[in-house]
Amino acid sequence: MGRDIQAIKISGEDRRNYRDKLRRSLDVFARMLRERLFDEHPSTVGQEIELNLVDDRGMPSMRNDDVLKVIADPAWATEVGQFNLEINVPHRHLDGDALATLEAELRADLNAADAKAQSVGSHLVMVGILPTLSEADVHEGTMSANERYKVLNEQIFAARGEDMRIAIDGPEQLLTHADSITPESACTSVQLHTQVSPDAFAAYWNAAQAIAGVQVALAANSPFLFGRQLWHETRITLFEQATDTRPDELKEQGVRPRVWFGERWITSVFDLFEENIRYFPALLPICEDEDPLAVLDRGGCPQLAEMSLHNGTIYRWNRPVYAVADGIPHLRVENRVLPAGPTIADTVANAAFYYGLVRSLTEAQRPIWTQMSFTTAAENLHEAARHGLDAQLYWPGVGDTPVTELILRRLLPLAREGLDHWGVNQVDADRLLGIIEQRCLTGQTGAAWQIATVAEITRHSGVDRHAALRQMTQRYIEHMHTNEPVHTWPTAI
Repeated sequence: MGRDIQAIKISGEDRRNYRDKLRRSLDVFARMLRERLFDEHPSTVGQEIELNLVDDRGMPSMRNDDVLKVIADPAWATEVGQFNLEINVPHRHLDGDALATLEAELRADLNAADAKAQSVGSHLVMVGILPTLSEADVHEGTMSANERYKVLNEQIFAARGEDMRIAIDGPEQLLTHADSITPESACTSVQLHTQVSPDAFAAYWNAAQAIAGVQVALAANSPFLFGRQLWHETRITLFEQATDTRPDELKEQGVRPRVWFGERWITSVFDLFEENIRYFPALLPICEDEDPLAVLDRGGCPQLAEMSLHNGTIYRWNRPVYAVADGIPHLRVENRVLPAGPTIADTVANAAFYYGLVRSLTEAQRPIWTQMSFTTAAENLHEAARHGLDAQLYWPGVGDTPVTELILRRLLPLAREGLDHWGVNQVDADRLLGIIEQRCLTGQTGAAWQIATVAEITRHSGVDRHAALRQMTQRYIEHMHTNEPVHTWPTAI
């Protein structure tokens, strides 16, 4: 979905041609899998990190175009809102000191970008939802200038036929309506990519689905939206609602949402791409000139652009990715459940936990996904999003259990074992997983810190919610720049 597109008018013939091209692409993809044309021994990982822009007062800064110009680096790109940016981190082999190097490079890149952003009156913030964001900040006029967002917005609302209803309950409640997809821009995340062989793909995807709830509980960092305290990771339910193409009647009929956990464990990556085409009408039916079958018959590697574009408009929490690098096709699992922030140290620790745990689970003698229902994995995700580290999650062998006990007693040892199998330095693994351990022992995620700090500011100074959120955000930014993990952040005034 990352490529640029131009403004278009879509006809019925466009949709028919696109559907035919998708089906041909899927047939070619199936043949490529049968003929084992993919990289069989991949071992690389990569990341995408979305960020917010704020001004000196901690309020949203609608200047991503200006900031991109001064950063002047192709690794950086826009996101939906004018207060969003994204950095794409190059793939690397996960061994030796790769995680320590990643942390150092990310800090250097983000510090350099922040210094340039300050020259145009903005600052970078890594947080799941910007606490100072208001409803007035998310409308069609604050959408990024890139034409693809405008076209996507038009197509989603053409499919819905009515405004978007966003309803979220929690300690407080939110009910609002939107006439554009810009509420989605409130959701800023970290996406973890793992390149895997076709034979290993199903195991990695299933494992990632099984631990999605654990990841969210551990990393929750989005408790406030439009001034209200909602879920610990409000971003999960907001994203599900803000890109929903279904009016209520289609929801009642059981039509699947485009932000989708899925409905079953898989046996092949083909299952996911086939579901995409079977269940979801195209939002951006744009055909390229490539004939994928002709390219394959000539011994070339087809781009399968239509299949990839369609896949990019279906927002699975763990998404399959087909890509071509140096003329060789490969597959990736894109893990999309994590919020951004609070620090680079926390972000890399979350990544280490994920990469290690998913590796162990895929190599286990008895796969975890054979011991729990798919529905339970989905329920774990929403329970974790609501309650963070206070969540009770189901896990085979222990039943419903506090997520902190599950992580400390069962999953941290598995993550450490998995990092060892990747070949990660033990010192780096121990340091990063130590951050995860301390977060569990203290119970302080980014979300917990935000909630406690707003409460303390309000109690101490008596200011209203708006002022408390602004002051908290400014303190958050100060702590973020220290790179001290969030479990060490003080909440006292």
